[in-house]
Amino acid sequence: MSEAALVNPVKARIAAGGAALGLGVRLVRSAEIARIARASGHDFLFLDVQHSLFTLETLGHIAQAAVALGVAPVARLRSVRDPDVQALLDNGITGIVYPDVNTAEDARAAVAAVRFGPLGRRSVTGGYPHFDFRAMPPAEALAAIDATTLLVCMIETREGVRNAEAIAAVPGIDVIHMGMNDLLTDMGKPGRYDDAELEEAVARVLAACRAHGKAFGAGGNRDPLAQAAVIRRGAQFLTTQTDVALLSACAASWTKGVREALG
Repeated sequence: MSEAALVNPVKARIAAGGAALGLGVRLVRSAEIARIARASGHDFLFLDVQHSLFTLETLGHIAQAAVALGVAPVARLRSVRDPDVQALLDNGITGIVYPDVNTAEDARAAVAAVRFGPLGRRSVTGGYPHFDFRAMPPAEALAAIDATTLLVCMIETREGVRNAEAIAAVPGIDVIHMGMNDLLTDMGKPGRYDDAELEEAVARVLAACRAHGKAFGAGGNRDPLAQAAVIRRGAQFLTTQTDVALLSACAASWTKGVREALG
């Protein structure tokens, strides 16, 4: 096997026809979260840079621990023009999620930032952590990194749904991920996961993904039965729950159990 051989567990799971599950990270600031993700059966960490206060250094430390443990560190950034994408990719992050991708132009901007040339415009450096900082032939190293870097574009508005076919047709994207909470809010129907308009949007985006060879992802509804249902329908990229919600729910359940036992 080549020294440049790399594996992204999310891309491997999708390629095998399965569904990759991610643990949302908003609270934890230490690399131990990668061990918890692995022990709990998650394929990736969904590091939510869009809604949380992470430093670049913290993200890099978590990412490099996750890669070493066989868990993919995926970062959701602030927009397709987030200036930190280069630093994150060069320092261990193996997947980028762009929120609020509404047009093919947005999708092309995402590809340009994440992919090396000629498809994109990502800058080249040396001593990548992917190879334990060993010097590697550029042609070999860049091809391996590009092949294992996950690019996810989120559709979260009615405009994005209308342009789903054009977005999915852009080369270089791996996953089209529906953000159901923001989409329902854009529709004026927050939290209404059973709404007919959302159902139509899911069907349209799923069809666009199948037509253009992209994986379909879904997020927002945290009910396990609903998550299983959308996976059966074809979703291959899904976040289960956030660290904040899991800790809060378990803590509340525990104190309730103690008080009930005291009776």
